[in-house]
Amino acid sequence: MLARRTASIIRRLAVAAIPASALLVPLPGSAAGAQSSWAHIGAKGRLIYQTTARGDRIPDFSSAGYRGGGMALPFVKTRVKVSPTGSADDTSTIQEALDKVARLPLDAHGERGAVELAPGHFYLLGTLHMHASGVVLRGTAAIGSTASVLEMTGAPHLAISIQGEFQQRTLGQPTWLTDRYVPAGAATIHVADASAIHAGDWLEIVKPVTPAWVHFMGMDHMQREGKPETWVKNDIRVLRRVAAVKGNTIRLQVPLTDSFDARFYASRQASVTRVEVAGRIAGVGVESLQILAPDRRIAYRVDAEFDGIGMDNVVDSWLRYVAFVDTTNSVRIDTRAERLTILGVDVQQDSTVTSHAQPFDFRVSGSQILLDRCTGRGDRVTYVGTQSRSEGPVVVLHCRFSGSGKIEGHQRWSTGFLVDNCEVPDGDMNLRNRGDMGSGQGWTLGWSVLWNSTAGSITVQNPPGALNWSIGDTGQQEDAPMPVFDASPGPMLPRGIIESSGHPVEPASLYLEQLRERSGPQAVAALGYHE
Repeated sequence: MLARRTASIIRRLAVAAIPASALLVPLPGSAAGAQSSWAHIGAKGRLIYQTTARGDRIPDFSSAGYRGGGMALPFVKTRVKVSPTGSADDTSTIQEALDKVARLPLDAHGERGAVELAPGHFYLLGTLHMHASGVVLRGTAAIGSTASVLEMTGAPHLAISIQGEFQQRTLGQPTWLTDRYVPAGAATIHVADASAIHAGDWLEIVKPVTPAWVHFMGMDHMQREGKPETWVKNDIRVLRRVAAVKGNTIRLQVPLTDSFDARFYASRQASVTRVEVAGRIAGVGVESLQILAPDRRIAYRVDAEFDGIGMDNVVDSWLRYVAFVDTTNSVRIDTRAERLTILGVDVQQDSTVTSHAQPFDFRVSGSQILLDRCTGRGDRVTYVGTQSRSEGPVVVLHCRFSGSGKIEGHQRWSTGFLVDNCEVPDGDMNLRNRGDMGSGQGWTLGWSVLWNSTAGSITVQNPPGALNWSIGDTGQQEDAPMPVFDASPGPMLPRGIIESSGHPVEPASLYLEQLRERSGPQAVAALGYHE
């Protein structure tokens, strides 16, 4: 049985086995030189952005990825090699090797070393923990006769945990925004007193979640089965680093992907606080291996889960050429993760999902996250889904998924999501209001973009006071009301900005063009793309 299943997996997995040199791909062309009015190439060869009357625009997504985008992933030197023990559980053997490397000193590049797994099957009865900076777990290959396979056995559990210990300390008294309105995409803010703020500082910028704003968004009367549901309850907190300060004007290193409108928090000002951030780990990677879970029927959120990799409190780290087979949730990136690249990761789902709720191949919160050239296959799954109160940028670039799943904002107001040159030919892409679904997921996304992508159906809606865009996309553009339970559906919600439907636009890739303009063509080449 195992041999037959392994042979089937080998036939299906593709990208995870491709060497880095083969991922050097040309930038795609577009048809007939069509352009978007919202982001188009001007006479001087640079992007020109249309803005709303209040200054909102499509955000700059180019800081997504390892070390802020445009940086090649490193290859970390092997320090320890591990072979299968032949026992029923290799967890402790691999963990001891990871701990040994974690005790080594960091070098000048922030690296300690890699644990290299030999070809063969390693059995995991428990979770591997990677909690130190500069440590990599690397297999020999993700598929084929030389594959390093981590086979999950025993009770359901998480295969690999990559997690630091986030610590945040307030430095001094908070100031507050003096702007009556900060537009989405803005890199400049004005505060009451910037005298204690300097370039390089971390700022926590708080968007108050008030009854006035929730009412404006139409999210204050949701209920399901006679019980009230809560949409966004807690304030939305954004960490940004300071690029420069002049007087009380602050320029941020990464633009904001949400707007701030003072009319909704007149009695609670939007605070800006200088903070110290510590405890997150960096330079952690998992690469060139396979994680295999039992093939079984799944009632999601009812049955215990065989999950793949969880990442939180981690920065400047990566997953590269990892293959997941039948894991419930394969990759989970949580709120305190930042500047991550997920490259050439493949997820294959044979398990039958019997529940209405669906598992995630890539469950994404965090900021500056890049999913690049990932692939997957499966039905009744969410290929990529954003989560609650997450400020991007999050970029899904040149990813291909087959089956009836979807790429979407999943719940409770995230912003700054870009789906760029992706394909879900038999599934859905959604930037929409999910209403009473789940526990009141409501408006899922604002200020987000589908760009030159393809799906069986596309639902893009404009939330109150915000925009979403579908530009150059191919697929059936759908209208939909807000989903409600125990009541008749309401009117169709307003469509987002739909441009050049069925006809790709220039630039062929928004993310890569933004990256080229910010950091030069060498940054695009560092990711493995060439013109």
